Amino acid sequence: MAGVLFLCAAAVLLLLAVGGAVPPPPPEEAARMARFVLHNCDWGALATLSAQEGLRGHPFANIFSLSDGPPEPFSGSGVPYLYLTDMEISVKDLEINSNASLTVSLAQTPYCKKHGYDPQNPLCAHIIFCGSIVKVKDSEAGLAKKALFSRHPEMENWPKDHNWFFAKFNITNIWVLDYFGGLKIVTPEEYYSVKP
Repeated sequence: MAGVLFLCAAAVLLLLAVGGAVPPPPPEEAARMARFVLHNCDWGALATLSAQEGLRGHPFANIFSLSDGPPEPFSGSGVPYLYLTDMEISVKDLEINSNASLTVSLAQTPYCKKHGYDPQNPLCAHIIFCGSIVKVKDSEAGLAKKALFSRHPEMENWPKDHNWFFAKFNITNIWVLDYFGGLKIVTPEEYYSVKP
């Protein structure tokens, strides 16, 4: 019962955060905006270079559930964790070339609809991360599991014979589009030094 109450309270806090009670950071705080958007998103578009017959070398985007930590406002590690299987088509691409980009957007939250922002409107902030996907080490697996299963509880019951593993997006470049005037570049050092 306590677990259900905790999840309900966490869901309410997340809805408050993205619904307007906790507004996004101002545009001049690009690193905080990147952390805020990632933390408030439950999924992202992961783009790889395809290794599939007929698509080899072409960009290939796919949707993946992700989490940087439990959904409480002003928390999260900033590390995008994923739960993957070698059976997945994009993971097959990553086995050949682990480089990828990951896009997350406030369009998946109530924030943009509430303010009447189209997903392509820069005020409906989105973040583009470039880097690579790496399997997490055993020492980090507990953190990844807590981050993902707190937001995506059904993952815990996915078929065991699919050999699921925890991975993270190792960020090397960050672009923030949250206002008019073009992209802002944020370094990983700036990104990890702020709280959402």
